Amino acid sequence: MFHIAFLVAAREYLENLKTKGFWFGIILFPLIWTAAIKIPILIEKKGVPTRYFVVSDPSSKWKGLIDREIDQRYQREVLDELVSYARRNLKRPADLAEWLDHWSESSAVEEFITKGGQPGFLKELEGLLETGAPLFSPPRRRFQSIPLPSEVPESPRETLIDRLRPWLKGDEKLQVENQSVNLFAAVLIPHVLRDSGATASSGAKKSSAEGNIEFWSDNLADVGLEQLVTESIGRELRTAAYQVKGMDAAAVKAIESIHVPLISLNPRKAAGEEQVGLGDRIRQWIPSVFVYLLWVAVFVTAQMLLTSVIEEKSNRIIEVLLSSVTPEELMAGKLAGIALTGLTMLAFWIITSMGVLWVNIGHGGGSGGGSGSVENIPIDLLNLMQTTWLLPAFLGYFALGFLVYATFFLALGSTCNTLKEAQNMMGMIMPILLVPLFTIPFIPRDPNGTLARVLSWIPPFTPFVMMNRVTGHPPMIDVFGTLIMLVGFVFLELLAAARIFRIGVLRTGQPPRWMELLRWVTQKA
Repeated sequence: MFHIAFLVAAREYLENLKTKGFWFGIILFPLIWTAAIKIPILIEKKGVPTRYFVVSDPSSKWKGLIDREIDQRYQREVLDELVSYARRNLKRPADLAEWLDHWSESSAVEEFITKGGQPGFLKELEGLLETGAPLFSPPRRRFQSIPLPSEVPESPRETLIDRLRPWLKGDEKLQVENQSVNLFAAVLIPHVLRDSGATASSGAKKSSAEGNIEFWSDNLADVGLEQLVTESIGRELRTAAYQVKGMDAAAVKAIESIHVPLISLNPRKAAGEEQVGLGDRIRQWIPSVFVYLLWVAVFVTAQMLLTSVIEEKSNRIIEVLLSSVTPEELMAGKLAGIALTGLTMLAFWIITSMGVLWVNIGHGGGSGGGSGSVENIPIDLLNLMQTTWLLPAFLGYFALGFLVYATFFLALGSTCNTLKEAQNMMGMIMPILLVPLFTIPFIPRDPNGTLARVLSWIPPFTPFVMMNRVTGHPPMIDVFGTLIMLVGFVFLELLAAARIFRIGVLRTGQPPRWMELLRWVTQKA
């Protein structure tokens, strides 16, 4: 029997390897993974144009403040890009790790500006870069203020927006550095800004316009400029209020900048190594990524098995096969062949995922990032694979999860003549099959809570929930108890599926009802 089942498995496996859809599917995953990392960054840097806006400020006080805030934030972006550029292109980045970490601090931007900004930073890198290093390309400015169009007088204020509407609606273009651009927004600042906190506390009715900053834009999704205006002006108003109260604004700013010193420590770690770093946080959440991969792999391969059985049954190929093998041998061979297909797919996904992380984030993990920096993510992941049961658990739960669902799909497919019939029967149970996906974000937060422990003992959910708990130190009773229960469930499921497969694979006509399937399972062989 095992020899025949092996031949069927080999046939099933090789047939899947020959299909274009199989290779397209496994190659598509790393491409999507790469795109998910690269495209948002590319869109942020290249796809979003500079937002041009105008400011009407009768007091001539706030426009300069907004421009300074925009420039300081832009210099922060330039500094971050320069640090990343240096990590990628320095000859010996490890020697300058401390220097680069200093520039990564949020407070370093003022020093960066004082020392000459981008030209000064690049001057310090002279002679330290690898031969053939590309030229530094600064990021695009996100916001840029421009003067009001010459056709629009700033006063009277009542007619300002009416005059600006053609530009705000995109009907008219502005000329900036010899190119036509759209006007993103208009910021109208009154002579006297209302103290919203005092007004609210006094119970006075708020005016719709008087004393308010007006932000005019038809783009409701990009709120970055709106937040920047309110934050910068609000900070200045608070400073003025401190001075009115006789308080030293600089002292208040220094006090407000105080942060509570806190380090996270894990009592499970060895003495002297208890401090929690980025690698430990990855360890907490990486099982969720594996659960998602596990769910996709199980259902993709189980769906392949369902499709294969229905196609062979509808084309009468199944009858030819059963003339040479028993139903049990055919069933065992199909399960084994598709399982090997799934393992091939998983191996490719894991290897390419690590490669994508290594190339796009870590750059070899030796870029000189400090401890816990994102540059060390691939190294942290590799250490995680080597020091935990994550990878063996993933493969083990894939095998058991595959058998749970593939056996069910195989039995279901043997009773249906078309994919439409199978889909109609699957529609009633699909909501149950989606439960593991819904629980992915919640299990790591409380891996040994009531929800996690209860779901762990429900066989269809066990592989996914236990996979999600694998780095959360679940009790041994849950680990071995659910494993024994799952193996027993798979054994009983295989027996039941074999009886259904034996009867249903040669059956024609309408698919059986659920009660009829139950009779097939319970009747004596």
